[in-house]
Formats: sequence, C-alpha cells, structure tokens
Amino acid sequence: MSSILFRNAKLVCPEGGISGGDLLVQGDTIAAVGQVDAPADTEIVDVAGKVLAPALIDLGVFAVDKGACRFGGIARVGLMPDQSPVLDDPGIVRRAAVSGKPQLWVHPLAAATQGLNGEDLAEIAINASAGARAIATGRRWIANAGTMRKALLYARDLNLTVVAHAEDGGLADGTVATAGETAARLGLPSAPSIAEPLAIARDLMLAEETGAKLHFRQVTTAAGFDLIRAAKRRGVQVTCGITPAHLLLSDIAVSDFRTFARLSPPLRDESDRQAALAAVADGTIDVIASGHDPRGPEAKRLPFADAEPGMAGAETLLALSLTLVRDEKLSLDRLFALLAANPAKILGLESGALKPGLPADLIVLDPETPWVIDARKMNARAGNTPFDRLPTQGRVLQLYKGGTLV
Repeated sequence: MSSILFRNAKLVCPEGGISGGDLLVQGDTIAAVGQVDAPADTEIVDVAGKVLAPALIDLGVFAVDKGACRFGGIARVGLMPDQSPVLDDPGIVRRAAVSGKPQLWVHPLAAATQGLNGEDLAEIAINASAGARAIATGRRWIANAGTMRKALLYARDLNLTVVAHAEDGGLADGTVATAGETAARLGLPSAPSIAEPLAIARDLMLAEETGAKLHFRQVTTAAGFDLIRAAKRRGVQVTCGITPAHLLLSDIAVSDFRTFARLSPPLRDESDRQAALAAVADGTIDVIASGHDPRGPEAKRLPFADAEPGMAGAETLLALSLTLVRDEKLSLDRLFALLAANPAKILGLESGALKPGLPADLIVLDPETPWVIDARKMNARAGNTPFDRLPTQGRVLQLYKGGTLV
C-alpha cells in the first residue's frame, strides 16, 4: 500500500479547525493527522506552510468539466438531472456515476419526475439503487403540490434529500430579471423577488409535514432566508445553498445587457445581496456551490431576453468564496464546511473533512496567490462568467483524489 506524508501543512478541517502539522495518506484513505511519523518508503510532500484542506464537493452542477474541476480543487460533483437524456432512468444514472472516474467522482441527482415534467414521479428507488445520491426538481419548480409531496415522501423513506429549485413558476416563467429599477430601465421581462419565498414557503410546509430532508439549491432573497431560519428553528430538515455570483453581485451587473450575468435565479437587488452575506455569516446558508452551467457563444451572444441563463463557475468557486474570509464574514475552516463537509452530508457521503478513515480527497492551496479570471482561458467547455477580467486571490496548487495526484 502506497503512503504519502504531507509535512509542514496548515491543516484546515471543517470539523477539527485550523492547526499546523502533518497528514498521512495510506492507499486512498487518510490514516493519521497531527504529528505523524513516516512509515518506511513513504513519499514525503513538504507543503511549506501552505493550506492542506479537503477537496471541494460542488453540489448542483449542470455539466461535468474535469479540467475546470481540477483547476478549482473540486474532487466530487453533485450532477443535476437536467442532462440529455434526463437522469430519470437507472441506466442513465449509472453511466453518469462512472463518467468522471478516476479523476472526478460524479454523484448523480436523479430527476424527481419523469423527464423533469413536474407531474409523473420517476423511479426514485430504482435510480437510488443505480447510484443517485439525491433527487432533484431540476431547473424548475414542481408546481403540483401533490407531486412534490409524493416526491418528498419517497425520498424520506429512502433517506434521500430532495434538491429543489425555489421559484414559483406562475410568477417567474418567461422572465429574465428581478423586478426593480434595473429591469424597468432596461425593459426586461421580470418577476418580483417574492417568487422565491412563495416557492420556499410551500415546500417547507410539505417538508415539515412529511419529515423529509429538503435542500434548496439556491436561496437569494431576504424573505427566503427568513423562512429558512424560522423552519430550522422548528426542526425542519432543511438546508440551502447559494453561488458566489449571488453573494458578490447585484442586478446592477446586468445594466449593460451583459448576458454573462444572465443567471437563474436572476441576480437580486443590493438589499437581498446584503441579506445573503448576513445569511452566510449566521449559518442560515449551508452550502456555497458554483452553479456550474457553461454556455457557449450561440447561447450567450444574443439579446439579453433571448440568451440562456448560466455561468461557468467551477474554476472560480474557491477563489471567489475566499473573499468571504478576507472580508471576515467567515473563518477559513467554516468556509470549507460550506464547500466540502456540508455538501457531503447532504449527499450522504463519508467525505469532506481531514479525519482518519475518510477518503484522501485533498487540496494544497495558496490562498494569497493573485490571478485574473479570464473567460478566454478557462478550462470549462465555455468561459461565460460575470467575473471576467476580475483580479482575485487563491490558487489550488495540487488536487488529490483518493490519495492520487490529479
């Protein structure tokens, strides 16, 4: 069995905090953490004071881009069911689950309904046995409350989480922006931000009644965060996520009809953005994810209302999230809870921390290395990012998947 000893590291563990020391990997597993004596024939990696942390688990990507994940320090992704074909069949789920190995582990989120039609339940139990780690409603909200309740019940009995999209379709369908000054000035079809808390309120009531586990992939409004906080206090098994874009940008970013800032859900006003930062700080938000959904020129070089929503986010997820640490919104170990440990828990994975017995999915990180985000040089299948040309800090120097350098 091969062994690697990482020496002189700044160990950042979501569960154990920040400390100096060593970490021993034997085979594909973390064997020891702290002051460790190297067994014979052990490969020594001197980290020289850099950060050694769990590799990222990106919950809710729409595309598998190995190069982008390698650059961003991502070892595992939760793949949304919105694929071609839709992840609603055990054979398709099984193929998705092995599609990235060995460099990247893909954990499929199977469709809650057949073809993501929002009406007829998919074969949830069979898809779970084929490798699905959760079930998801996809890019759209399930309008039929009866269907959503059935999905939650099935998921509860299988100990799976339902990953939901939080926008009331009756208000949001056909719109491309958040109603407000920016959308009005640009003449964009828009929906009031209340579309999000309306959807959240209904699904929270159903989750509370059924006892199911519910994760909102993105929550972006002050009213939505208030509902999540209240539900958590009542003991509802609910978690929620957000992307760096919704933490760092407001709807002002679309003022020049810039389609790289056309996202789903759309960017919100500044008061909602500030509420999102507060929700990160107080623990309401459980996950920061990339929302990786790269779109090529044929989908983005169009009038704003005709462009497809989505951004390439895997490569910039960690660097942009480190902004929260520099701004003292989060500690570094708490950030890795949102980027690794919490996504692992939602997906039912034994991963996301620096603990003996867990998979050796690791990154060596220099959080101070400066670089400039350049859409033209991204490893993703398309480089559409609203952060193009933004100077940032934090580079992954090495990524290990199961103890093997990627």
